[in-house]
This record gives sequence, structure tokens and C-alpha cells, in this order.
Amino acid sequence: MAPKTMVSNEVYLLPLKDDGSPDVSGGYIYLTPKTSAPITVRFEIEDSSPTLIEPSRSPYLFMAPALLPSTPPMPPLPDLSETILRPATATQTPTYYIDVAPRLTLEGGQMPLAALSIFSLISKFMGKYPTDWDKHLRGISERGYNMVHFTPLQQRGASNSPYSIYDQLAWDPECFPNGESDIKKLVKSMENEHSLLGLTDVVWNHTAHNSKWLQEHPEVGYNVSTAPWLKSALELDTALLEFSKKLADYDLPTTLTSVDDLLKIMDGIKEKVIAELRLWEYYVFHIERNADAAVEAWANGDVTFPEGGFGGSDIGGLQTIKNASPAQQAEFLSKNGIINKDSIGARYYRRVDSSIAAALLTAIFGRFDGDDSDSADQGAARSHIVKVLDEANLPLYKEYDVDVEEILQQVFNRVKYVRLDDHGPKLGPINLKNPLIKSYFTRLPKNEITTKHNQEDLALVNNGWVWAANALIDNAGPKSRAYLRREVIVWGDCVKLRYGGKREDSPFLWDFMAKYTRLMAKYFAGFRIDNCHSTPIHVAEFLLDEARRVRPNLFIVAELFTGSEEMDYVFVKRLGLSSLIREAMQAWGTGELSRLVHRHGGRPIGSFEVDEVSGADKTVANDQANGQANGQPKREIIRRIKQTPVHALFMDCTHDNEVPAQKRDARDTLPNAALVSMCASSTGSVMGYDEIYPKLVDLVSETRLYTSPSSTKHVEIGGGEGGIGGIKKLLNQIHTLMGKGGYDETHIHHEDQYITVHRVHPESRKGYFLIAHTAFPDYGNGNGGFNPVHLTGTKARHLGSWMLEVDVSEEAKKEALGDKKFLRGLPSKIIDLPGVRVETKQDETVITVRDKFPPGSIALFETWIPSAEHATGLDTYVTSGAKDAFSKLDLVDLNFVLYRCEAEELDSSEGKDGVYDIPGHGKLVYAGLQGWWSVLKNIIRDNNLAHPLCQHLRNGQWALDYIVGRLERISKKAGYECLAKPAAWLKDRFEAIRKIPSFLLPRYFGLVLRTAYMAAWNRGLDLMNENVRKGQWFLKSLAMVSVQQTGFVKSASLYPKKAVPSLAAGLPHFAVEWARCWGRDVFIAARGLFLGTGRYAECKEHILAFASVLKHGMIPNLLSSGNSPRYNARDSIWFMLQTIQDYTKIVPGGLELLKEQVARRFIPYDDNYFDSDDPRAYSKTSTLEDIIQEALQRHASGMSFREANAGPNLDMQMSSEGFQQDIKVDWSTGIIFGGNQHNCGTWMDKMGESERAHSKGVPGTPRDGAAIEITGLHYSTLVWLSQLHKEGKYKYAGVSTSDPDRKVITFGDWAALIKDNFERCYYVPMQSKEDKNYDVNPKVINRRGIYKDLYKSGKEYEDYQLRANFPIAMTVAPDLFDDAHALHALSIADKVLRGPTGMATLDPADLNYRPYYNNSEDSDDFATSKGRNYHQGPEWLWPTGFFLRALLKFDLKRRKGPEQKTEAFQQITRRLKGCKEAIVSSDWAGLTELTNKNGEYCGDSSPTQAWSAGCLIDLYHDAAQYDVSQLSENRLRTTLLRKKVIKGFEEKEYTLSQAELRIKQLEAQVEQLEPRKRRKVGTSPNSKFIDIRAIKEAQIEAGDRKIDKEDSDLSIESIATSDCIEV
Repeated sequence: MAPKTMVSNEVYLLPLKDDGSPDVSGGYIYLTPKTSAPITVRFEIEDSSPTLIEPSRSPYLFMAPALLPSTPPMPPLPDLSETILRPATATQTPTYYIDVAPRLTLEGGQMPLAALSIFSLISKFMGKYPTDWDKHLRGISERGYNMVHFTPLQQRGASNSPYSIYDQLAWDPECFPNGESDIKKLVKSMENEHSLLGLTDVVWNHTAHNSKWLQEHPEVGYNVSTAPWLKSALELDTALLEFSKKLADYDLPTTLTSVDDLLKIMDGIKEKVIAELRLWEYYVFHIERNADAAVEAWANGDVTFPEGGFGGSDIGGLQTIKNASPAQQAEFLSKNGIINKDSIGARYYRRVDSSIAAALLTAIFGRFDGDDSDSADQGAARSHIVKVLDEANLPLYKEYDVDVEEILQQVFNRVKYVRLDDHGPKLGPINLKNPLIKSYFTRLPKNEITTKHNQEDLALVNNGWVWAANALIDNAGPKSRAYLRREVIVWGDCVKLRYGGKREDSPFLWDFMAKYTRLMAKYFAGFRIDNCHSTPIHVAEFLLDEARRVRPNLFIVAELFTGSEEMDYVFVKRLGLSSLIREAMQAWGTGELSRLVHRHGGRPIGSFEVDEVSGADKTVANDQANGQANGQPKREIIRRIKQTPVHALFMDCTHDNEVPAQKRDARDTLPNAALVSMCASSTGSVMGYDEIYPKLVDLVSETRLYTSPSSTKHVEIGGGEGGIGGIKKLLNQIHTLMGKGGYDETHIHHEDQYITVHRVHPESRKGYFLIAHTAFPDYGNGNGGFNPVHLTGTKARHLGSWMLEVDVSEEAKKEALGDKKFLRGLPSKIIDLPGVRVETKQDETVITVRDKFPPGSIALFETWIPSAEHATGLDTYVTSGAKDAFSKLDLVDLNFVLYRCEAEELDSSEGKDGVYDIPGHGKLVYAGLQGWWSVLKNIIRDNNLAHPLCQHLRNGQWALDYIVGRLERISKKAGYECLAKPAAWLKDRFEAIRKIPSFLLPRYFGLVLRTAYMAAWNRGLDLMNENVRKGQWFLKSLAMVSVQQTGFVKSASLYPKKAVPSLAAGLPHFAVEWARCWGRDVFIAARGLFLGTGRYAECKEHILAFASVLKHGMIPNLLSSGNSPRYNARDSIWFMLQTIQDYTKIVPGGLELLKEQVARRFIPYDDNYFDSDDPRAYSKTSTLEDIIQEALQRHASGMSFREANAGPNLDMQMSSEGFQQDIKVDWSTGIIFGGNQHNCGTWMDKMGESERAHSKGVPGTPRDGAAIEITGLHYSTLVWLSQLHKEGKYKYAGVSTSDPDRKVITFGDWAALIKDNFERCYYVPMQSKEDKNYDVNPKVINRRGIYKDLYKSGKEYEDYQLRANFPIAMTVAPDLFDDAHALHALSIADKVLRGPTGMATLDPADLNYRPYYNNSEDSDDFATSKGRNYHQGPEWLWPTGFFLRALLKFDLKRRKGPEQKTEAFQQITRRLKGCKEAIVSSDWAGLTELTNKNGEYCGDSSPTQAWSAGCLIDLYHDAAQYDVSQLSENRLRTTLLRKKVIKGFEEKEYTLSQAELRIKQLEAQVEQLEPRKRRKVGTSPNSKFIDIRAIKEAQIEAGDRKIDKEDSDLSIESIATSDCIEV
């Protein structure tokens, strides 16, 4: 059976930002399909993106071959509001364009744009059709060109310029007497007989000044009716022409011989034209008329006061404006009361709004009550307003002065150029034929056609161009004064066409030009848009749409000179331009020519492979994305859309620029053409270039016809006389071959007068090499300095070397130019050069220019790389097999494979091995694959082959040895045996690429590394829960932080003598030894990193390990593997209890954790401290349930202890008082208090360290008293345990207390006590009148409507500081909070505290706010020295997770209906933008610990912190718990459909996903109906109170409780057995 062919399905992946815009640098999306198969564009966006408010409205337009209608308005995501929940108003979002390269076909095959060789012709020089035309076309085809560009083939106007078209719908009658039928035959003959495609100019922005249809429709031009703002320009133009006629009458020179003569004329213009025209009347307003109107309005009470009053600090600004000077009053009037201020129309077109002026008079004189009253009379008011109006006119006169100065300067410069300058045309005497100025207007003849029109309308603006003008502004429109200021370089034979903003503005013109455009598209494969930068862009869009309806695959090039690359992109994107015309002859030297060739040459040799190929490692059934397609193997090639330069049509010379014989040296014709042909773009030339015409052919005045040696005889490759046609044939053939074959990698080298170009195929590595000796003036005839060329690992075959000789003598030029009938080239000869030597050595080819190789010479070679002859197979080999190689690894294995910072690596290798150090770059952040990938991903994205890593790889293979050696060494150690297989895979792949040339090694290293990295990454995700596996990319990236932070570290296990993986607080600062494992950090991060990813075993291990070291009812902040635990964190125990609670709710069977037996590091309920090797250590065991109870009981009883081993050896910064710990419950509120002003027992734990600033031992944030997050966590635990006890799942009902009046309390009662007091104790009311209802001190309040950070701390003002801790309490205990209060407080935090990624740790309005953290600063500043402001303003990332969780929770509570609930999720997504950008840009592949103000980089922050990522995973976990039925059915279906498109779902999978959704809903309902089971709960000797009855009896005995019916109910009776109670 024959082998099956692999079918590749190309998919273009377009990542979108949350606002729906393309996540592609520059926003330019250009697709170049490799095949004729349909294009698949896959949009990549998150489910909760605001773009998906209405996902059916795609803001994307495809520009050829597909067309989509314009998008309807979309409602933007509104700002977050506490109270206003109205639907957003629909607005038109920006439109983005997907430009698709046209698929041209020739000779039955596809012709890529980079394979085009285009030849420009000026049709009027072609001779008779079809005989002369056929000869020329045959010669063009034989030279290897495959497309002909024709200047317009329409009937020409009076000037005979091809671009001054008389009738757009009529063909040139001289060339094509049979009209359209001749064109049809021409195009057919070109394609069928000569293999040539046709491209024509289209001219849309002007027509010939004598076009007959202008007389019928003068409204298509700019005249005083259609463009009244041009009236002043017309008057000036007419006056200058009249002045020109009367020069002799004014005794002024009519023949200019010097600048002095011109200056005399300029003086005459000032006197006879400018002064007499009184142009200032177009700028200013009429004083008398406007004064009368203002007074009349004042007298009649027609007064309009401006919005915002008159300015000033007084009420409405009345007093301020009254006392102001006339100049100041005029300034007010100019700002608020001038009508038509921004344009000039008729004389005195500008005027004052009389009602505004009347308001000014009212402010000054009061209301008018009649001339007989005591108020000011009309005369006084008029006198004053005249003064004001005079002042208001002053800046308008200045505006006039500036414009007149420019008019005079422009006239002077233009006349000087055309009459005096040596490089100008020197027009001669000033007369009627050649007036002083070229008129800006065509004045249509008066005849029977034009008499029916307004005679003023017969003067139409001529077209032209303005130097450095904004291409998007119409230079004849109302926003431009270019025609008045005489800034236009005008074309007197062309009338500028006025389209207006829409078809209705000029229906005849739009319809007429659309018909013309469709006619061109009918016959030609491509358009060249003439003067594109001056064509209104909306008009060009419309006309190209018309053309593409006729020919969807239309090749469109443009003559575009906008002056900026950014503006070029605007035209390219909106018009779907295929190429922009660029020209090699614009280069002024060899260096600049080298730059142009480099720009258009293609990707560098050895470029990285950016496309992702899937399918090599897996087969998917049912004809899925990868697997089988109609019985054939199928793979999917994902082409990620990235920034692309605009494709060029790179011409050696265009039809309107000077040839080498004029501009350089005629000999440069050959090297210039060769260099262009080597570029990976469309290329082109013009008739006369190959023939070496002596000068540019004037397309207007020239009358001679073309001649070419190629048109009279067959073209043979090689030397000969009569131009470069024979060599051009070879160059064009190679260019087309490389373009069709995908030879898109190029190396360009410039050396003195030489340029070398090596262009190769990226897979086969076959290529062509060119040496070009350029010929610029004064280069002489020598070889110049050129060193031997060394082609490493490459073989070369010499195709030929040639030089061009041209006779440039005056006699030769005179003879060529003197031919009255034909255009001829200079005498020339191509000569073979034998003096190039090719030496083949073992691993390189050396090419030497030895003998004669003068300027104008080229040498051409064919090249190949023997070791890469099967490069396609090598690509496949190095990218396959990785999935299997990494398939047996667990997450701890992957920690070693992917990560391990320097400290961890040294720890695991006894100090022998660290991370890799790249010369010129520095050390990698990780020893594992992520360290390499963090550098490589940007190198590959930017194709940065100059990066130090690439140079390092070219210099040697040490990096390969390091990667393999590291894995091989570890795989030989116990517990790491699974790493042998990945090590072997990497070794085999690296061995396969070691023999290729060193310049290719970076590319193949990138392929291997990316394949291994992705296999390891995907293996990690496969081992996580479904929420992660099917989650968004950001969630996956966060989840992998759990792998990054959890691993074996010898110096930092969870136990003294048992080695287990431990969770680092962050890397690299908290990687090893005592600094790695922090109780608080572990349990803030664990819910996300462990429970949120499905790593339940790791979570359990950490819970049991920290539970084992419980002491004083607390867990240690610093674990130190249980050897030297330190108990100074008041909050750590509460975060652990919250994690245990979450574990029991998330993990299937999680309640079994409470029964786990835990060996105790210390004796339960005993404060004695002893070392870990003491016999008492781990001699006792407790269940986790007992340990939880102990923690609660110790807090309820109160604690007072001094830290063990207190003193400088424990903490060298802390004062003696800081080691004292006192914790108690205020039983009037149930709230726990603790700490003092000398320690810092919460997460804001920075201790002052600076002796210089006298802050040593003074905490930056002591947060003593009752921290709000501890209160919330405490309450959450009580509610949870109370419920568990009621369900018989927790054996303890409550605790005994330290209060003599309240001996015992149930968990439920304790929780109720806190809830009853929480708002009163913590809330700061919005209105002071509400203060009586809350425990607040108005004198200390800094901001209202918030929740206190602390309650009853040592410094009262610290209670009222706004910090980001209250959302923690909101998240775990939302029922403590009033919903309205909570949402308001969150809104304040959103505006005041939230930064791009983190939450500010202190209100910026607080006097203690210091947002820049620098731990090394040792200054006199008490607040910041030695980083004491760690938590006084810098923005920490982990609170962001809690803030967003709280915001989502309370926002959803108040929202009604599907749209509002959807918006709640989108508001959260909007606020994740900074974190998403941060994790992508981080070399550490994580989220940093903190930033400085507004997200600024903080050098002392740990670059990847466990809790920063973990708390955001918590957010995703929370979001996954919300019932999707809250969202609209339509949205749900849309989401499923979108997943189908993005993930390649089949219809049956779509149906299945809907069914699964319904099943989950039913399962949730069944679970709620499931009857509860009776359970037996074990007792413990560690507590006296084991059930509710015992507690109630104690309460009754103490007088705290009365006997009620519930107390006598049999439902609480217990039947005791030996060791358990049945509840």
C-alpha cells in the first residue's frame, strides 16, 4: 500500500485583548496563505472578556478575498457603579482589519507575491497595437517578468499625460481603436501566450482639466458653491494672474535675471494684489454690525449665559468679568462667542454670537430697563462693546498676517525655482503662456453646456500635493488653507475631484468612478493606486470594495508618500493594500542601498520557527483538529499572527524617477537590479532600465517610441551587447523560483562598495548567493576592498560573474537622445568575468574576488548545506516524541525539570551546580527549562538572532551539555529515576542537531527547547484538576506557579527528619532553609496553589505538618522544618483554619482529614519549649480535630507568653517588649485582640531596622488590637465548626472562656456575638449624623464609608486607616457585612487602593503613605529607612485576589438578570489586565510580591510569590462555583458555540456539552435533597465540653442561660458510651 501523505491544515491564531482589539503589536494583521485552501482564523479570547457582551458582533473586517459588512455599534463595558445599573449606551467600537494577500494564479499555479517580477510600461510609447505591443510583451516575458504594469490606458486629456484622463470609461483610441475588445484580446494574449499578468493604474482623485463631463457636472469639483471656504483662494489666484498680465504696465521686469528682479515683483504683489484684495475681511468680524447686534440683543433681553459662568472664584464670575479689562473680556468672548471661528468663508463670515455678547453686557451693565431708566443706556453699552470687539479682532488680524506672510514666501520660492534656480526648469519670460504663477484653478469654458450653471462655479480647483501634509486631511477641504496660502505644488492639467463624505454629496461622481473601477477590475489582476495619499481614504475603501466584488483576489499596490510609517499603516490596513511601492534608486550610497535590501530581503538566515505544529505526537479520532482527514494523516499548523512589516513592491527604478545613468553611474544598472531581484518581495523594473536609457522618460512631453534589444531578438542568459536583458532573465527566473519555493531567509552584508546577499530556503537550506560591486559616482574602476567570503558548512556552485560596461561619453548620450523617433539606450555590454575563485574546504566554502571585479560587477552562486539536506525530516524528528518522554513525570519531578532557582539548585547539588550563565546576558532565573524558555520566547517572538544566547550557541554547544547533564545526574538519584527518559529524549535531539552549521544552531536549539518545554508544561497541566485543564491561559499560568514553588529542598523540609516537598513563599528570596516555608504564606497560598489545582495531597501534607507544631494555640510563622519554629504571627493560625475548612469543602471526602492522627512537636496545652531532638518531641499525638479545638480553646482562654529564646539571636531587630505576646477575647463583642506597639503579628510584619533613622525595633505597621481580617477569619471558622457540630461531623460544641461571667460559649453563640457587633465596631459611616450608631471618634476619621483596618489598636488613628485587609474578611465572612456598606467600601478601594496589579497597602491620602520600597536605603527618614514602609503604600499583589473575590461576591448580590450578572464577571476581567501582562512579561513566570506606586517596578520585591498567584487562582475557583444558569441562555449557547469554534468541537460534542451542563444542574438539586446520615463522633480528653448539652448545662449553672423548651427537648439528649456520643 502506498504511504499516506501528511495533510497540513493551516490555522491563523489571532489573540485578542479584553477590549476585543488584536493583541498584535502595531495592530496590523496580514495573512499570506501558503496554499489555495480556505483560510481559518481562530480568535483567542477569554470567556469573561468585555468583548463578549455581544460576541456575535465581530469588530473585524476581512480585506480580500473575503468581505464582511461594517460592524454595528456595541455597548462598551461601563465603569463600576455602586447604584446605577442601567444598560450601557451602544457605541461604535474601532474597526480592525484582517488583510489577506491575494491568491494570484498564472499558468495554472499559484503565484505568491514574493515571486512577482513586474515590468512598468507607459502605453503611449508602445507603438501600434497589436504588432509593436506583441514584440515588446514577448521581450518582457522572455526576460523572466511575469506581470506588466500599465500606466492608465484610458483616453488622455489635453496635456497628453497618461495620468490626466479625459474619459475614464473610454480606452486610448490611438492604441486601441476597437476599444474594449482590444483590451480583452490584450489581456488574453498576455496570459496565454506570454505568461504575463496585467496591472493597471487607477486614478481616482483627479481628472483631466478638459474632461467633457466636468462641464456637465461642475459640482464634482471644488468651486465656490461646493467649497465656499476657497473663495478667498480663488480671488487671490485671479488677482495674481491679472497682476502677471500687467507687469509691464507697472514697470516691473517680465524676464527675471536675478533675485533683485524677483524682489521688485514681490513688492508689487504686496501693493497691487495683497493690499487691494483686503483679504483680512475673510478673517475678522464686522465691528459695527456685531456691535449693533449685541446691543439689540441686550436691549431685547436675548441673553445666553455661558455654561460654567464667566470664570473667576465668585458666584458665576459676574464680579470678575465686570472688573476685567476690555482685553480680558474679549478673551472670554473669543472663547465662548465667536461663530465660524475655525473656518473662513465669505468676507466677514465670522461673527459674534449676539446673545453671548449680550450676556457680557448684562454682566457689566446689568439688565436693560430702557434708556429712560437708571440703568446704562444703549449708547454706553455700544461704546464698550466696540472696545471689546476691537480687542477680540486682534488675534484674527494676527492670523491674517501669518497667512499673508506664508503666501508671499510660497510665491517667492516657487517663482524663484521655475525661473532662476539652476536645478529648475527656467521657464523664461513671464507672458500669457507662462504667467508668473501656475493657476490653482481651471476655469471651464463658457459654452452652451456651461451657461446653465452659476458662472462662479466654473472655476474648479486643480489637483496637486503639499509637502509633509497630513494624508488624512483634504488639502482643499475646510480644515486646510493650503490653496489660500499657496502651499500646493499644483498640476495644471488635472482638476481635483470632490467626493464629499458620502455618495449623496456627489452621486454622479461616486457612480461614475465606481463604474470605471469595476471596468478596470474586470480585465486586470492588479491595481496601482496613483497618488494614494491624496485620495480620500473613505473613497478608496468604497471603490476597492467595488473592485473586489468583480475580482476578489485583486493585487493592490499603492504610490503612498504619507511621511510616516504609522500613517502608511493606516492606509494599508483600511484599504487592504498588498504592497507599497519602494525604490532602490532612492538610495544615495552603498550603505543606504544595503539598508533597503535588508528591509525587503526577508527574514534573517537561521530564523526561529514561530509557527506551532501540532499532530506529531498525538492522533485525534473523528477527523478532529489532528489525526485523520479523509483517511490521510493530518496535522494542524498554528500560525500565530504577529507583527508584520508592510509588503513592498521593490523596484530597481520606477517610471517617474531618474535612472542610474543620471543619478549614479550607468554601470550600477546591473548590481542595483541584481540586489533587488534577491529580495523576498515583489520586485519590478521599468522599460528603459534594462536597456540603459540615458535619462528619465518624460511621460508628458515625450513623443518617441520604445525600443529594446529584447523586443527584436530572443533573450539568452549571459553576456552580450544592448543592456542587461540576458542577466535580468536569470535574475528574474531565480527570483520567481525563490518566491514560489518559499526562500524567505536572507543574510545581507555591506562591506565598503560591496553588498552580498545570501537567500535560502528555511527547510531545505538550498539558496543563492550574490556578490554585487555597486557603482556610485567616484568609485573608479578598481576592485575595491573586499575580503574573502566564508560560507560555513555550505557548498557553492558558481553560476557566473559579469560586469557591465556602458559608453557614457557625450557623443553616446547625444546620439541616444538625438533620435527623433525612438527611445534608445546607451551603448553597453555585459562581459563575463573569470576572476572569482571558489575553494571548498572541509566545513566551509571560501569565495575570493581575485582579478578584475570593478564597480558594476556581480557574481552569482547556487548554495546548499550537505548536513541539512534532510532538514525537513530533522524538524519533524526534533519536535516529536516529547509527550511520551515526559508522560511519567509527577509535579515534583516537573519542579526540577522546569524550575529551580539558583539557591534551590545549589541546595540540591551540595553547592556544586547553579543556574546557567549566558555570556553577555547573565544568569538564567531557573536552572530548568523555564529559565531557558523565558529568554527564548522573546528571542523567537522578535526573531532576535543577535541576542547573546544566539551568539553563545553559535560559539559552542555548552548549553546543550548543561541541559542534558543536569537531568542525567539527577536521574541517577533515588526518587528521580523518572527523569532518565526526558534526559534521553533531550540528549538524542541535541545529538541530531550538533552537526549542523553553527549559524543554524540557535534555530534548532529553539525547536528542541520549545518542544521539551511545552511537553513538560502540558504534562503539568494534565496532572491538575479539570478547572485548570479546561481553564483560560492565565489560570493555567497561575496554576503552574504551584509547580514552580513546590519541590524537594534538603534544607527546608516540612519535618526535622522526613524529606517531603515544601511550598516556598517566593523565589528567589524565600527559597531555602528557614526563609522558605512561612505559616502565613503557606495557608494564604494553599487554597489556590493546592486546592484550586487539585493538588490535595500536597495541601494535606502542609496542613498536618503545621498542625504538628501547634503551640500557644498558634502555628509558627517561620517553620524551619520544625526545628526552630517561631510563634509571633497572630493571623497564621486563622489562615490555616480557613484552609482546613476549604479543604473539607473542596476535597471529596475532605472531612476525613479531621480524623487524621498528628504527632505533636510540643506537648498539647503545654507552653514549654524544647528542641526537636528532645524525647518529648513527637511523643504525643492528636487528631486534627483536637488540634483545631486546642487553637480555639487557647484563644478563648487568653494567652500571655514571651517567645522562646527571645533576644537578638532570635530577632536582632526587635526590642525586648516585642517578644511579649498577649492575646485575649473581649467577651462583650466576641472579638479577639492581641499584639502591642512593639511587635507586628499580622502579615504587615515589617520591623524598623535603621539605627541611623532611630527606627530600629519600631514596627512599621504594628496592627495591634483586632485586625479586621483576623476577625473575619475567626468568625468564618466559628460558623463552619458550629454547622459541622450540628451535623455531627465535629465533636466539640464550643469552648470555655476567660470571662468569669461567661464560663462557656457555643461556636454558634460566639459567632453571633461577633456578628451582632461587627458593623458597629468596624464600619465608619458615610454621614456624621450616623456616628451615634457606631463606635467611632469623628476627630480621628480620615475617610468615611470604609471599614476600619483595626479595632482599638495602640494608636487610635491607625484604626481608621484605609488598607486592603477588609476584603479578606468580606471574602471569608460576607454575612458580617451590610451589603450596601460593603459595595461602597469596595468601590472606594477600587478607586483609591487598586493599582495595575496590586493593592496599595495604605490610603494615598494618609500622611504615612510612602509608596516606594527600598530595603537597602539607610537614610535619616524614619518612615522609609531600611524599608520600614514595606506596608505603608507599596502595592502588594496577593490582596488583589481577595479584593476581586469580594467584589465579585457583593457585585453579583445586587445584580438582576443575565446581562447584569455577566457584567459582574467582565468587571473582574477588566481588573486582571495588569496581572495578565505581568505574568507574561515575567522571566520568573509568576507574579511579583509587590510593586511600587502605580505598578512601578520594585527591585527589592520577590519576583514570583506563591500567594500572589494562589489568591488569583482562588478567584477563578470562586467564579467556577457560581451557577451558570445565572447567565442568559443565549450567552451560554454563545459561549458553547465559541468553544466549539476555538477548540474544534464537532456538533455532537456541542450537544454533549449542553447535556452535561443539564446533568450538573440536576446533580446539584439531588445533592440538596439527600438525607443526612447519623454519625458517631469520637470524644477527646483535651476538652471538658464535648456536646451542646454540656455547654448549656454549664451556662444554666452559671446563670447565663434560662431553661427553655428547647433545653428540655429530647432532641438534645445524649446516650453516652465508653468513648463516643451519638448525636
